[in-house]
Amino acid sequence: MKSDLGEFPVPDPSVLVKSFNMSDFNGKWYITSGLNPTFDAFDCQLHEFHVESDKLVGNISWRIRTPDSGFFTRSTVQRFVQDPMQPGILYNHDNEYLHYQDDWYIISSKIENKPDDYIFVYYRGKNDAWDGYGGAVVYTRSAVLPETIRPELEKAARNVGRDFSRFIRTDNTCGPEPPLVERLEKTVEVGEKTIIREVEEIEGEVEELGKTEATLFQRLEEGITELKGDIENFFKGLSKEEMEILDELKMEATEVEKVFGRALPLRKLR
Repeated sequence: MKSDLGEFPVPDPSVLVKSFNMSDFNGKWYITSGLNPTFDAFDCQLHEFHVESDKLVGNISWRIRTPDSGFFTRSTVQRFVQDPMQPGILYNHDNEYLHYQDDWYIISSKIENKPDDYIFVYYRGKNDAWDGYGGAVVYTRSAVLPETIRPELEKAARNVGRDFSRFIRTDNTCGPEPPLVERLEKTVEVGEKTIIREVEEIEGEVEELGKTEATLFQRLEEGITELKGDIENFFKGLSKEEMEILDELKMEATEVEKVFGRALPLRKLR
């Protein structure tokens, strides 16, 4: 299990709404803005809620984009119970899939049967694979986030340590899937761009490699020049007697080479 890293802590009760009627969630709502790109920013997030046996039941649906500009739709049903002591908390537990548990914290809301009605939900959860995942979403009656409620959302986001400017606007146009021909063209276009980008990256790497090789050869040349200078200085520093000994060693090596026909590694003798 991925451990809880504390990225989505339980909010202080003081920042939650003081009262909330689950029946206010009845009907169709759009997620028009989301915090977590992994969970909250899908297209066409039209959710329909109703209250059933003291539980809030949500028919959740969303679209997942495919690389060819198409999509496929996913849906699920979630059931929430309200905390008896804190009405701003809804629990979605006892699920079979990965035994996941989601806790919703309602940090702000306005229900006046108007187009700018909203419910701002901050959530955190855990399952068999991950403890402490989370995010935040804004539910609105409108398919597009009303700008009139933005100041309220910014304030609520700050109350849970979040910057609302970092939230992602979702696309709820829910249009039809593009024709197959158009999707194929898009795939080819994306493939071409990918190839061009990879070629540019390779060219850049080759250019950098060329610079590195040029630098290496320059350093080798400088090293050889320095070595030659060291050798010249070495010979200049030898006395007459030392030069005579060195000449004798060279002569001995030459004689050995003649006798053994280069069978010995003469550089060792030298």
